[in-house]
Amino acid sequence: MGQIVTEPVLMNHLKTLSPNILRYPGGNISNVFFWNATLNNFPKDLPNVVLYGNTEKHGNKYFFEGKDSKPSMFSLDNYYKLLQQTNCAATICVNAGYARYGTGENPIAIAAHYAADWVRYDNGRTKFWEVGNEDYGTWQAGYKIDTTKNKDHQPEITNGELYGKIFKAFSDSMKFAAKEIGSEIYIGATIIELPKNKKFDKEVDKNWNSGFFASAKNAADFFIIHSYYTPYQKDSKPDEILQSATTVTNNMMQYMKEMCDENKVLLKPIALTEWNIFAEGSKQQTSYIAGMHAAIVLGEMIKNKYGMACRWDLANGYENGNDHGLFNKGDEPGVPKWNPRPAYYYLYYFQKFFGDKMVSSKINNNDSVIVYSSTFSSGQIGMVVINISAAKKTVQVTTKNFTQGNNYYIYSLTGGTDNNKFSQHVLINEKELKSDAEKLENIPADKFKSKKGIIIDAPSYSVNYILIENK
Repeated sequence: MGQIVTEPVLMNHLKTLSPNILRYPGGNISNVFFWNATLNNFPKDLPNVVLYGNTEKHGNKYFFEGKDSKPSMFSLDNYYKLLQQTNCAATICVNAGYARYGTGENPIAIAAHYAADWVRYDNGRTKFWEVGNEDYGTWQAGYKIDTTKNKDHQPEITNGELYGKIFKAFSDSMKFAAKEIGSEIYIGATIIELPKNKKFDKEVDKNWNSGFFASAKNAADFFIIHSYYTPYQKDSKPDEILQSATTVTNNMMQYMKEMCDENKVLLKPIALTEWNIFAEGSKQQTSYIAGMHAAIVLGEMIKNKYGMACRWDLANGYENGNDHGLFNKGDEPGVPKWNPRPAYYYLYYFQKFFGDKMVSSKINNNDSVIVYSSTFSSGQIGMVVINISAAKKTVQVTTKNFTQGNNYYIYSLTGGTDNNKFSQHVLINEKELKSDAEKLENIPADKFKSKKGIIIDAPSYSVNYILIENK
């Protein structure tokens, strides 16, 4: 992304969004990232070539330095500045791949000690830590190693039991370091979110979770899962995308519970530290439908009591709309750099209108409307009403154990008329933003009187954010 603390437009957007938690250093980069390395100055026990299970061969030039000040990079110290400037907490993913491809006498211990030194340097700023990123994946550094360079008899291909051993070594070293500096940290382990009756591409996936728990038992403080919801590289339609937000979120949590029972371990908080959609071919990922999907996912995660949600990612590459980035990093034709994607607005209003506590709610006789209700500690009701159909819907709201005030307020988010079913624009109360720089805080809500009842006219494919005054 670059040294983004020097980008005032992006920083203002992030401050407005207030995402609460920001993950670093990335996804796959995590397993080739050396937090204290300066330019081309890496640990001496790295191999000349890192092997990947998908036949790629990457040399040392693909390692990343945490102290790299080049404009194209994003240094660790600037990450800490980003957290400070946006008032966000951190979740940091340490390099577990190093425990596999390191050529030292005891690579697991060396890599664990290296991660612990990051905890010491962090000095209590970060509470949440992840050991590795998708280490079961063929696309990860450390999935496959050159056994002739390895000194502690590790297998060529990784497995869940070995990852459990690596995790325990990291957790012990990192928590010892945290105790030294008087800090309490929580360390998460990478778990596969797919039920065992699903089709697995490889044996490593099938036995990953059971192998991990066989060696690590209850050592993890939380479980890390990732999901991209829709089928890989499929040109999915709007209904398929939106339905996945409920079914996949529910199914993953149900599987987590079943998996823990089966392996006789405690269910720990579930952190979905990467999520988005894989749908591509019609610019789905940069469309307002992706924003609707994001709103439903947040509601379902709250309902299912997930512990953390980190959407992947802030910026990526446009690729003709196949872009997970929440912002345009400057490669989308005709669009200003750091322009927010539609999902930005859906996430922004969700946080503004969802209160301190979710409360039960239901929709009678209408499968195409989803509702998430909440209460604010200050007394108001906040609701998110989502119409996932192509037809307009009218919803009458009735409340229990609540004395309504005089007014209620609505922000209704819909798509434009461009790009067929996957508009790249967002309309807020039927008006498009004048520019990406227009302050969201200055856009007025539609105001209605409560005297004749609370009626929500939900346009087709809309997310409606509602605040109901109390007396």
